[in-house]
Amino acid sequence: MHGDTRRRTAVYGGSFDPPHVGHVLAVAYALSTGEVDEVLVVPCFHHPFAKSLAPFDARVEMVEAAMAPLRRVEVSRVEEVLGGESRTLRTVQHLRAEDPSRSLRLLIGSDILADAPKWHGFADVVALAPLLVLGRVGFVRDDAPPPVLPDVSSTRVRAAVPAGRDMSALVPARVLEIIRREGLYKGAP
Repeated sequence: MHGDTRRRTAVYGGSFDPPHVGHVLAVAYALSTGEVDEVLVVPCFHHPFAKSLAPFDARVEMVEAAMAPLRRVEVSRVEEVLGGESRTLRTVQHLRAEDPSRSLRLLIGSDILADAPKWHGFADVVALAPLLVLGRVGFVRDDAPPPVLPDVSSTRVRAAVPAGRDMSALVPARVLEIIRREGLYKGAP
């Protein structure tokens, strides 16, 4: 819409268990392309598929540490406030009602595209927050832009920690410090 003066906010949700350089690069890329004015990073509170996660407070702290070098980024605890199982639709509806001055976009990697239509109320999510898709290495699709995000995943990081592998090129240094301090991921991928 021409002349729209609303703040353009990308909502970037996920488990962030742990956050890695791909997450940081996704946020930096979204901000640098000029399609959004700010990014709201939203760690999920309770995974809807009962996925076991590191404690919420630790994940929020890691996301804050990972995103600290970037401007125009806010880490939100909205899904904790909403309580219960995290659902993208409920989160986006809440954010829209809470601040109508924001024009929302949902920031996702191309790896999410295959499963996103299975989400609860996906069509409503897209209506409230149209997708902003970033291509990811290993997840090339016709309906996604070329890859800009590296081949790194939280699953890979969690598997590397108990094996003692060096993750310094894939995980922000501040996040690694928190992982070590809290003793996270010692026994699980």
